[in-house]
Amino acid sequence: MSASEHSFQRGAGVSRGDAPAALGREERPSRRLRLLESIVLVAAALLLGVATVNDVVRQTHINHRLVADLRTWRAYTGHDYRRLSASQDFRHHTTREVVCGNTSPGPPKARVQLCLLITGPVSRGRRTVSGGWYLPPHRENLTGYRYACFGHAVAERTCPR
Repeated sequence: MSASEHSFQRGAGVSRGDAPAALGREERPSRRLRLLESIVLVAAALLLGVATVNDVVRQTHINHRLVADLRTWRAYTGHDYRRLSASQDFRHHTTREVVCGNTSPGPPKARVQLCLLITGPVSRGRRTVSGGWYLPPHRENLTGYRYACFGHAVAERTCPR
């Protein structure tokens, strides 16, 4: 008996008639497992696709809103300043933003700043100013520095003075 004939001998106890039936029983669970794995992978891919689309749409709406906020500040003040600061309300997940900018020309925060509380939907490229306050030069937008509040800022007591 040659080496090649010896290595291809059938195992003991398995006859020619039993081989296809045994093979079929072994393949069925692996086919079911492969089908289950495929379904799980397709579901995961679908979930990631939906999450990506949702995130892109959300970010597009936020960008649209922030552009409208800057346009609103420029229209409200009559100043065409480009270096404005816009802050979003991340804590409460609202569409309420605060946009601050100098009241006279100069470097950012070097002059008195007007901060506008902007809310509502975008309409004709702008949003509604619902209130605001002033900040002294070289100060951050912190409650202790705010003064001359107006609109909803007074009702919400966002200014100490």
